[in-house]
Amino acid sequence: MKIVLPLPGTLTSQFIVAMEHLTFDIESFVPWRVGGPFRRAATSALATGALTVTHHPTPWRPTGLTFADEERRRLRRTSEHIVVSTTAPPHKLPATIQAARATARALARQCDGLLIDPLTGSSILTCGRCAGEPTDFHLKDDWLSWDVQVHDAATCPPWDPADTDVCDCLRVTSRGLHRFALPEITLDGAACAHNLCATNLLRTVAHRLTTDHLAYVTTHPAATSRQIDDFLQIHPAGQLDGGLPFGVQLTPYDAALGELGRTGSIRRLKVGPPPGTGQITCLKVGPPSGFTGSLNDWLCATQEAGHTTLTPLIDSPPLDPAPALAA
Repeated sequence: MKIVLPLPGTLTSQFIVAMEHLTFDIESFVPWRVGGPFRRAATSALATGALTVTHHPTPWRPTGLTFADEERRRLRRTSEHIVVSTTAPPHKLPATIQAARATARALARQCDGLLIDPLTGSSILTCGRCAGEPTDFHLKDDWLSWDVQVHDAATCPPWDPADTDVCDCLRVTSRGLHRFALPEITLDGAACAHNLCATNLLRTVAHRLTTDHLAYVTTHPAATSRQIDDFLQIHPAGQLDGGLPFGVQLTPYDAALGELGRTGSIRRLKVGPPPGTGQITCLKVGPPSGFTGSLNDWLCATQEAGHTTLTPLIDSPPLDPAPALAA
């Protein structure tokens, strides 16, 4: 079966820099102080309006963030914030979002601010080894985060939380795939002891979906939709023998409703447009139809296939996405 994904004319990504006080003029700072290979891209995007940098003399107070205590304390001390926003068609990815985040990094370093990605709900390091925006595009470089939840009617026995035969209370959902005009992906109903396995599996599926999707939108810039198969054959990377392939079934999923037949409640992550828009906001990841075991059995089987080592998504300079995707 095919799943139809609409492709918007443009995509908007934002990054927030929260600081105590802004002590310099951002118009003279951007794009001249944007580092490395992204300065030219930032200059061009600013000239066309694809990149905007806006100062707000008010604190930024969001919800749903996954911050450490020190980051929360830093955010509470801030009184101003800058919004770095990029709007461009999908076929310009990933260069546009890299240039925008490079701009936000430069601003955060200059004002000792906290760099935040509202889509992933997390902060981005701007010091030490992570001071500059990586030249090559890697999905693992803070472009995704994972919302991990446990059903409040947890079925894992308190005397043996590792008993995966009876536990199905875990749900893990991606945060960040919407940035690429893709639905978020979720795995619902696994044992909470399989938290790491579930996240590794979803990371592998996200890597495959994003690689295929960026290749498609780059070579089909005028496309308004894309069809994908609801069954993926995943070939593990990083193994000397290539690893054993395994199948993944994708099913359109309403993250606001959760799994049918489940009791209790769970905090629902908002992953896209409101109901009734006709857009697929989330895809449930599960075993293929021919798999005879449980979801937990399948998770263990995918780990045995040795898929946890991932290769870079793109290994070419980000300013010209077409050659990069062909590499």
